Amino acid sequence: MKVLVTGSNGQLGNEMRRVATELCRGHEFIFTDIAELDITDAAAVLEAAKGVGAMVNCAAYTNVDDAEDNEDLAYRINATAAANLAAAAKAEGALLIHISTDYVFSGDSGSPYNEDSPPHPLGAYARTKLAGEQAILASGCRSVIIRSAWLYSIHGKNFVKTMLNLMASRSSLNVVFDQVGTPTYAGDLADAIGTILNTPAPAEGVYHYSNEGVCSWYDFAVAIGQLAGSPCVVSPCHSNEFPSKVTRPAFSVLDKSKIRTTFNLTIPHWHASLKRCIAMLTRQ
Repeated sequence: MKVLVTGSNGQLGNEMRRVATELCRGHEFIFTDIAELDITDAAAVLEAAKGVGAMVNCAAYTNVDDAEDNEDLAYRINATAAANLAAAAKAEGALLIHISTDYVFSGDSGSPYNEDSPPHPLGAYARTKLAGEQAILASGCRSVIIRSAWLYSIHGKNFVKTMLNLMASRSSLNVVFDQVGTPTYAGDLADAIGTILNTPAPAEGVYHYSNEGVCSWYDFAVAIGQLAGSPCVVSPCHSNEFPSKVTRPAFSVLDKSKIRTTFNLTIPHWHASLKRCIAMLTRQ
């Protein structure tokens, strides 16, 4: 099967390059990023999708704060482009695997969100990502939408690499403890996507995927420092000590039961995956 990957220079896209050689060697992958394919151009997407059996959309506008001032651009990348990919998938009879976010939820739940929990986006980024989901579902194409959270990897910019850089230059840090969720190692998410691509006629629908377990950003930062052997002291603080243009979900833990059962996945605990990632980063 021919598989078109968009956003292939990002965190998840880079991990999909690895998956192509390790887990999905029976498929032919076409890796694209903005230089090769502008997914906001409907005609270009239709042309690029000719003959493909699946598409994996790893592209997104992910700067949550900047999206408040650039919602039109965020909408084009997160919603219009998703609609273009869905239309192309429909035309080719291809499967579209699209990555969405925990931010579609308000964060006021006291228990993990499942796929049937009603979305309530709080900001521009969240609104545009939800609009992308809705466009795909409305298209009638074959689709698997995966909501994920707190993505990090050895590639690109992310919380883990930011913390390591700060810990290398400071003796202490304050990190918010009143936002709770679950980190997602991009390599684990890519492996799950590889499993879906290798599944004949995979069950369509919306799924949730992050690593297992629950933590705050503070807990996450403490673990990063401990695993890296950093002497930097990490202290908890409230999110209102870091003023932001957008309200982030206070609780966005995702229930992974559906994807785990449907595709027979073993999902690692966030701390175990973080340990693997830190080991790779410290070897670089």
